[in-house]
Amino acid sequence: MGQKVRPTSLRVGITLDWRSNWYADKSRFGNLLVEDQKIRRHVKKNYGFAAIPMVEIERTREEARVTLHTARPGLIIGRKGAGIDKLRDELEKLTGRQITIKIKEVDKPELDAQLVAEGIAEQLERRAAFRRTMRRAMDTVMGAGAEGVKIQVAGRLGGAEIARTESMILGKIPLHTFKADIDYGFHEAFTAYGTIGAKVWIYKGEKVPKEQSHAVNAQKGKV
Repeated sequence: MGQKVRPTSLRVGITLDWRSNWYADKSRFGNLLVEDQKIRRHVKKNYGFAAIPMVEIERTREEARVTLHTARPGLIIGRKGAGIDKLRDELEKLTGRQITIKIKEVDKPELDAQLVAEGIAEQLERRAAFRRTMRRAMDTVMGAGAEGVKIQVAGRLGGAEIARTESMILGKIPLHTFKADIDYGFHEAFTAYGTIGAKVWIYKGEKVPKEQSHAVNAQKGKV
């Protein structure tokens, strides 16, 4: 099962949080779900230059709190916060509700699978050799402190007539271990020969599941 399911979705509620945190009844759920997707697409399309791997959304009755994880916070904030004000106005116009924006900096972009996948796709669009690009990305990830990395690209690699899949693994990727902290990212490169998909798995070590960490903290409190 670990080989077929997205690693991040498999670990939600165990070592990872939901990326959308809100509750709605059946009559509103579909509309809010579509609204979340619109927000994420707008941010990625118009502010992708700021290296945003993840957008978290929390909701109250009338307000939506949007947290942007970014490796380049200065590009979004802008001079005297003008960039955030512009983004807030755009999202409020898009959703028709009050929006609060929070910026969270990504400490190590080299260990973020989504940013690594986007970097690989960008190199492929510039017609870089795919094997050299994959090896360089793997060396960078392992040099940043990862315990394992797997990169897979698929499509008409190098302009070949027949599409194929190539993958490389360095270190270990324990996909079946729920407490393993595995990050996953996917991005597409649109080349002259067609679309090439890039997938990245990064293993950062074991992470204590939430239930166990709460139990440990409670035990410490009693002591």
